[in-house]
Amino acid sequence: MQVSVTFRHMDATDALKAFAAEKVSKIEKYIHTPTDAHVVLSVEKHLHRAEINVSANGMRVRGQESSADMYGSIDAAAQKIERQLKRYRNKLSTHKAREGHASKVRLSYVDAAQHGELGELPMNTPTSIVETKELDAHPMLVEEAIMQMDLMQTDFIVFINAKTNNVNVLYRRKEGNFGLIEPPRQVG
Repeated sequence: MQVSVTFRHMDATDALKAFAAEKVSKIEKYIHTPTDAHVVLSVEKHLHRAEINVSANGMRVRGQESSADMYGSIDAAAQKIERQLKRYRNKLSTHKAREGHASKVRLSYVDAAQHGELGELPMNTPTSIVETKELDAHPMLVEEAIMQMDLMQTDFIVFINAKTNNVNVLYRRKEGNFGLIEPPRQVG
């Protein structure tokens, strides 16, 4: 397992780096493919924050914790990932990459704060793009996209629907259930 540790707003220590690498390497027993892990350790005011991102064979898992102790934060974030992987262990072991090619999708964040709420904007009001990211949209079923969203702890995921071969967006609704955005089916 390839583990990289990044320190933000704090001094880098070999002891913390070794502790983080040791905790993350224990996760490897749940994933049987080559794995990359990135650990970000930071201090904000009095809170010590540990964020662990693990990627293996197209699957990404994210765990994040904050506490008064950095060692406790690292341990709790690693345990969170371990619980997620245990929960999805059967699904991960039977998961096979879908046929088809991944596609790049552009995600842009628009700054609407300077103009008020989006519902109040006139149609011709210029807005500014704050940030743009490129995402990989991998072929998967909707059920796999839900599993991936839970593992990554994100509010949305862009993927290529393995059944329709179209780009879809799955998002988490305020009520806790999911919504799916997909292009309309063309009548042939």
